[in-house]
Amino acid sequence: MTEEPQEIKSLRDALSFSPDNVTLRKLLGDTLIKYGRFEEAEQIYKQGLELNDNNTVLKTGLAQACFQLKKNNESFILLEELAKENRLAGDGLLLYIKLLAKTTEITQAVQLYAKFKKDNPEIHDEELETELSPFMGEYAYDDPEDPRRQLTEEPEDSQLLSFERPSITFKDVGGMDDVKKQLQMKIVHPLNNAELFKAYGKTIGGGILLYGPPGCGKTFLARATAGEVNANFFSIGLHEILDMWIGKSEQNLHEVFEQARVYSPSILFFDEVDALGAKRSDMRQSGGRHTINQFLSEMDGMTSSNEGVLILAATNAPWHLDSAFRRPGRFDNIMFVPPPDCNARAAIIESMLKQKPIDNIDFNAVAKKIKGFTGADIKGIVDKALENKLEEAMVDGQIKPLKTKDLIKATKKAKPTAKEWFATAKNYALYANQGGIYNDILEYMESHK
Repeated sequence: MTEEPQEIKSLRDALSFSPDNVTLRKLLGDTLIKYGRFEEAEQIYKQGLELNDNNTVLKTGLAQACFQLKKNNESFILLEELAKENRLAGDGLLLYIKLLAKTTEITQAVQLYAKFKKDNPEIHDEELETELSPFMGEYAYDDPEDPRRQLTEEPEDSQLLSFERPSITFKDVGGMDDVKKQLQMKIVHPLNNAELFKAYGKTIGGGILLYGPPGCGKTFLARATAGEVNANFFSIGLHEILDMWIGKSEQNLHEVFEQARVYSPSILFFDEVDALGAKRSDMRQSGGRHTINQFLSEMDGMTSSNEGVLILAATNAPWHLDSAFRRPGRFDNIMFVPPPDCNARAAIIESMLKQKPIDNIDFNAVAKKIKGFTGADIKGIVDKALENKLEEAMVDGQIKPLKTKDLIKATKKAKPTAKEWFATAKNYALYANQGGIYNDILEYMESHK
């Protein structure tokens, strides 16, 4: 057994004589983290919080230990509580920004990091800055007198966005029957029966927000919707909108909508839309608010008609989207995209194994083993099973078909990733459910107990 470093031993001895000494406990915890003894550090901080349950230093230290143990959710909850009470600073604030950046809270992460850099110019986190740099925009230069903020010329000529005509349709989407029915009524039927809808004063256009856990096929569903009506499909990433040049983000948004209008009927699809349309009340800088205002203006068709332009957006966190986006004519249709049900899971597995060597697989039997798994989770299981079979085949150089037992074996160590999302979503559904917009979450959780 390796002898404990004298540095740690001395701190333990000192703490045993003064267990209420927060500074001493923090020093021991930090030292344990330095030596890679994260679980011990976690216990040191937890013991301290039993004596002083609201101590900022101890909570921050515990969050650091949890982060090192890959307990990101626990770490985030601790730091978010401190952040709401304006009790975060230094390393704790930096860690909170890192955790925000790992979620869809890019806008908030950018804003906090810009302020952090202003207050701590000597601290440089290269990894975090690389991750946030595509979204920094005006926040990169917090000083309004900085000449870099005054640049208004475009660095290069704007380019036409590429678009596609997807070949997939709703037939290629496993399950999601309720969502597909809603999309049929909102998009497919209006385009296929334009005159009938116009007679009732219904225009062809508008917005639909798809939300739910990551990996449940929101992007695939949007692409299938375009294929169903043979519309031009524009998939818009944040990097195609957000820009460091003053006013350029708003111009990019306008150009995106203008191209969609020219090539109508078209579908504009915005992924992670909450990062582009976060709550304006949470923003300290004006640039982000200007971009959101431009987005709202384009959706309203203030300068040009949006007839024939359908706007789809996806988010994992609809509660962070500015409430103005939910007004009539904008994203007034909000659709919950849950993890696939049993039949859908079976269909997904079957689809993923097309043209692969298989032997009489019972897809339903496998699907029953992975309740609550997302489409992305299922892909991981199928990939793992195929990799295992490939290793077997390489031994004697012969193709070996995949069997039911191979897939079930691959499910043994797999866990559904949507659980963490539902833990967060439940709080919003229970306590921030204005107008019952998140009732679908509660109904789903109740039916899947």
